[in-house]
Amino acid sequence: MNREECSHWRALTATLGYVFQDHRLLMNACTHRSFTNENPSAPYSDNERLEFLGDAVLQLCISDELMNRFPAYTEGQLSKMRAAVVNEQSLANLARKFGLGECLLLGKGEESSGGREKSSLLADAFEAVIAAVFLDGGYERASVLIRNLFAQLITEGSGAGPHFQDYKSALQEYCQNRFHETPRYLLQSESGPDHDKTFVVEIQIAGMMETTGVGKSRKEAEQQVAKKAWDFFTAAAEP
Repeated sequence: MNREECSHWRALTATLGYVFQDHRLLMNACTHRSFTNENPSAPYSDNERLEFLGDAVLQLCISDELMNRFPAYTEGQLSKMRAAVVNEQSLANLARKFGLGECLLLGKGEESSGGREKSSLLADAFEAVIAAVFLDGGYERASVLIRNLFAQLITEGSGAGPHFQDYKSALQEYCQNRFHETPRYLLQSESGPDHDKTFVVEIQIAGMMETTGVGKSRKEAEQQVAKKAWDFFTAAAEP
């Protein structure tokens, strides 16, 4: 680890307001698979297992917070709000706010392709950091951190603001009410190297609409094509 990497990680922990007892957990959270592939003797593993755990911790903590803050909301309302608050873009934005991209250990290919700014990569790393806090300090510490980090997002998301619109959820509810069926998302293509893939997803709605969306992850492509369909139907409904 060089001096610059140390300074980035110190800045990250200071911004998060959490001091790790086991710094190896933070190192693992910041290590992308491309780095371990190119450096098999590196002392850290990649962050994919931590990402898996961090996603579950985030879902649990945010669900608990939403139930406490909105006791009158139904399961459907809570699910939509959680999806609006915890998604790739919101996690990536938080990662950028804390300078997480500068802390990442990336392979040369990922580095040269702008990996430090990729939303999918930043969101995954953010989930890994959440898992690292959970493993290092336990559920209560992770829960407090998550509540603080997401307080503003929850407040804004509860108003269904357009920046936090989960188009897949909104479109699904619309299609169920109007067509009595849900949209179908079909992966049309997946191209490019591992560090810079492009996904094309087609949406099919009630036999009356087919269009495609493109993204750097399948989730991003699905949200993009859902937005196109949502914009089409809402525009058609305007007088």
